[in-house]
Amino acid sequence: MGPKKKKSAGSGGKKKKLSKAERLRLQKEEDERRMIEEEEARLRAELEEAARIEKERIEREKTELLEAKDQDRRGLELVELEVLEENFLTAAQWKEKFRASAKWEHYTGCDGSPDPTIPQEINTFMSLWKEEKDTDIKHVVEKGNKVLELIERLEFYILDTPFHELSASDVEQYQDTILHLQTLLHQKYDEATEQLLKQASSYAESESGNMEVVIKEAGITLCIWANLKKNPRFRSQTFYNEDKEPCNGFEIPKQLAVCDIAVRILHTHYDHISPLRAFPKELPDLDIPVPVRAVPEITVQETEERARKTSEISCLENVVGHTLREPQSHISTPSLQGTKSSTLKLESSRDSFDRKSAIIRSISRARVSSLRSVEEEEDLQDYMVDLNQFMTVGGVYHFDVLKLPPQAKNVKGWNMVEVLDTGLEICPYEATLEECEEPSLVTVRLTVQLLKSVIYFEEPLIARWDTQGQCWRTDDIGEVVYNMKEKEISFRMNGFFTVSLLQDAHLNMPYQSWELQPHGTDQAVFSILTTFAEVQIEIKVNQCMLASITTVEETGLLSELKGRWMSPLALTEALKRAGMNIFPAEYSPKYVSINKKILAAEMTTYQQMALLASGFAFSWSKWNAFCGEDQVVFKACEHLEETEIHEDSWALYMFNGQRAQRLQIKEESDAFSKNIAEDTEFHSTLYHLIKDAAGDAAMAKVLQTHFLFIDTVYQLLLATRVLTYA
Repeated sequence: MGPKKKKSAGSGGKKKKLSKAERLRLQKEEDERRMIEEEEARLRAELEEAARIEKERIEREKTELLEAKDQDRRGLELVELEVLEENFLTAAQWKEKFRASAKWEHYTGCDGSPDPTIPQEINTFMSLWKEEKDTDIKHVVEKGNKVLELIERLEFYILDTPFHELSASDVEQYQDTILHLQTLLHQKYDEATEQLLKQASSYAESESGNMEVVIKEAGITLCIWANLKKNPRFRSQTFYNEDKEPCNGFEIPKQLAVCDIAVRILHTHYDHISPLRAFPKELPDLDIPVPVRAVPEITVQETEERARKTSEISCLENVVGHTLREPQSHISTPSLQGTKSSTLKLESSRDSFDRKSAIIRSISRARVSSLRSVEEEEDLQDYMVDLNQFMTVGGVYHFDVLKLPPQAKNVKGWNMVEVLDTGLEICPYEATLEECEEPSLVTVRLTVQLLKSVIYFEEPLIARWDTQGQCWRTDDIGEVVYNMKEKEISFRMNGFFTVSLLQDAHLNMPYQSWELQPHGTDQAVFSILTTFAEVQIEIKVNQCMLASITTVEETGLLSELKGRWMSPLALTEALKRAGMNIFPAEYSPKYVSINKKILAAEMTTYQQMALLASGFAFSWSKWNAFCGEDQVVFKACEHLEETEIHEDSWALYMFNGQRAQRLQIKEESDAFSKNIAEDTEFHSTLYHLIKDAAGDAAMAKVLQTHFLFIDTVYQLLLATRVLTYA
């Protein structure tokens, strides 16, 4: 072994061990550095905390100052608002007189049609028609259209009449009348069908030798096939209307094809099968409190100044000067001259309660029912359809197999026929699948054509009516073939049933967004964007019209409704019948994810939006979902021209029914904040907050708005409840 090499100094050698004094020195320096850093951090935290406290103090003082200012003028603002709210009462009085006038015009018109709200008249009408022997199908359809009008009048009378005008017993009586009219109408259709079948041989087709009849009128499509030849090769049938377009069809088992039977497909474009709508028997507690008002002491010296400030609302008297065929209802400006503060407090509180109570009572049954929230679980059996979740769309298809009555025979030049007094007889048939290897040999097939006047956003649910259970069921139906492009559906059943197509009533809820824009004097456009479609409704004084409805795939839908001006209630019912349901009901919160809001705040906001709708636009805000149940948040801006609103024009507002404020945040902000916007103040009403920054032209337009336009906007906002369902 050679000699060991010396390790060079500093090359991998051990570090020199620190002395104790050096370690103490380094530790001391580290402690001093840490203490300096901690002191700096403490000072920085103290400064930040002091700045935060100072900022909070400034904000608190600012808020207290604004609150005090708001509290000081609160009484005067609420008095002014109450004068504006007289528009709702005036509209309610106008509608009440209009209903009375319509009844009087019908009475003096003497057109021969009964008043369905008068039991004597409607009972006489039903008795006379029941005894009538004319069963010609054209006569029955013509008379049936009048019956449909009477049913619709009764339904609208129930829906549109406020609680205080129509008792629960009256509602039950009218609904009982509706049931009797529906039963009588279907009975007459049966009698007309029997009369046609007695003459079946005269309607025989040259090719098959069987009877084929199609009668299509407004409201119904009647297809009848009679098996005159009993040829098993002819056991399916497709019916065609006058325009050679297919309208329903069927296929029956082979064993029925050799029997004396007839098949009827009666498609009523309405639903007289489902149970009638249930209404609360008394006015529900809508939880709308009397506004808390602090009315300041008013001395004789102050009254002149207060009266001067409120003089601008005197122009409201002009609002009722241009009524629509209606006697004027005077709205006077409240006079504060010489009023003692104690008397003012008592009377204003009482008037506020009466006014709020009257506004609630004036809401129709249809609107009050939708404002209720019922989430009770129903005990549904297997295959039963929940009619709170689904609704029938496109009417009802009555699919029946009937016994063919004896046909006339020519005997020595005489036409002889056996007359049976049995009426229209149903031929019972039920498929026995257990004994058949091929179900298609014993089941029946029904092919239905969908109405072009109805929108189906997805493949509908097919259900049959269970007479015993009084419900729609989905069992005993299979082999469904959807051809939605051609608007045709085919399916097999274990028997002949009454069937309907149902659609989820909440497909278009919650809404994606909404917007309300003024378009001229007493006119506005209300737009709602849903998952499947965008709906635009034009408003003009007391009427509404479907302006457009657009889906991703189609435009120009529901052309039958476009261009037709009608009341808000009539439009909502027409859209629901057409499958476009954007109107929540009392059970809707069970099936829809909503932004739950306190009803008082929601309804008060709708009222004040309606008061301002002629000069200001309102729109949806994403922050409405972050502000809590006791607040609502939306966008608003002044809008006098019929132009597109620039995004920068919108401002965010928050309101709880008692206090309104403009928010500092924007729609595109990163987080929600309730901080009030700079250079703005609190107000006790949304009306006065928006008025603060509004121009004279906009407020003049607001004060000249017709009370019926205000009421119509309010009714549509209540019907859609956009602040909860968007």
